[in-house]
Amino acid sequence: MNDPVFMRGNAIELLRSGTEYFPALMAAIDAAKAEVRLDTYIFNDDETGRRIAETLSRAARRGVRVHVLVDGFGSSGFMETLGADMRRDGVEVLVYRPEIARFRLKRQRLRRLHRKLVCVDGCIAFVGGINIIDDVGHAHRHRLDFAVRITGPLLSPIYATMVKLWNTVRWASFGQRYHAAPPKIICVDGGGELSAAFITRSNFRQRRAIEDGYLSAIQRAQHQITIANAYFLPGRRFRRALIDATQRGVVVTLLLEGRSEHWLQYYATQALYGQLLGAGITIHEYRQGLLHAKVAVIDDDWATVGSSNLDPFSLMLAREANVVVRNASFAAQLRHEIEQAIASGGTQITYWMRLYLPRRIFAWTCYGIVRALIGLIGFNETGVDSRSSGSGPSQP
Repeated sequence: MNDPVFMRGNAIELLRSGTEYFPALMAAIDAAKAEVRLDTYIFNDDETGRRIAETLSRAARRGVRVHVLVDGFGSSGFMETLGADMRRDGVEVLVYRPEIARFRLKRQRLRRLHRKLVCVDGCIAFVGGINIIDDVGHAHRHRLDFAVRITGPLLSPIYATMVKLWNTVRWASFGQRYHAAPPKIICVDGGGELSAAFITRSNFRQRRAIEDGYLSAIQRAQHQITIANAYFLPGRRFRRALIDATQRGVVVTLLLEGRSEHWLQYYATQALYGQLLGAGITIHEYRQGLLHAKVAVIDDDWATVGSSNLDPFSLMLAREANVVVRNASFAAQLRHEIEQAIASGGTQITYWMRLYLPRRIFAWTCYGIVRALIGLIGFNETGVDSRSSGSGPSQP
């Protein structure tokens, strides 16, 4: 288990949901002078998507190089709508694994681009869990989510990661090697003092990087662990680390979804409530809106914001990206936001053993289905690849 590499001298601003994220994103794109890169899982053809698309097209029309990479499943249909419009304006658009018509329960098909990254002029980056989608879900329930705006030396690994995947997808799509000239760096000094690390999860060298980053921090925790995560279904190793923390006196608090857009994962998570509550872990469900956050605070100076859920699909299959910040002020700010969400929209869970037996059986059935799906594509309960392959994958 390798600890992430931290870099000093960053300025990092916490952005709360789309109400803060989208205006900051559009302002950065409108100010771009050389290049904009955007990677996202969902780029929706709704009011927000059209506003962001027009902002990107406007940049391209004034001569800025604009690269947009979307996931073929999360953004299905994108190339027939917004993608086509942006291409006509000069935006370069690629689709990660676009063969959705042949989507089957195979590991390659389930390896999605789930990260949400933006880099402007090589000097401003956005990292988080917020897709390009209206910030209001079904029944006008707002999504609770977070992102960060970053300037400073952390831009170097963020930019390199985005360029590398763009080049790989372009080669896989067109059989063409493509190496863009580096952007003109507009700002060199980040103007900050924060120490932060950029952690990615991919299916090659960084298969367990995000999970290992969490585990390393959890195992060192002495006082508090606070996690807000939309899809929480970690394997035994992660659950054991949380339970061990409670046994040495650490206060562990989870904020999980209470209104779900994906019922199978929602009920599968409830199957874990008995074990977690029995270990002394406090669980709240967020019911004021849709919880989409993937954030955590551990003790007084460790915090993470990113795209990775704590479920098998994020931890074993998807391309994800998180930022970890080692700073007391930032950690306190993020913890305050989570605590405010618990106070305003959270319901503490204490009832698992009092649920009717059919409800508990249904939750365990959902859990079994999820575990079976993961087993079918070659991973065991701990997340270890249980299949061997004589050759590498043909796609990124």
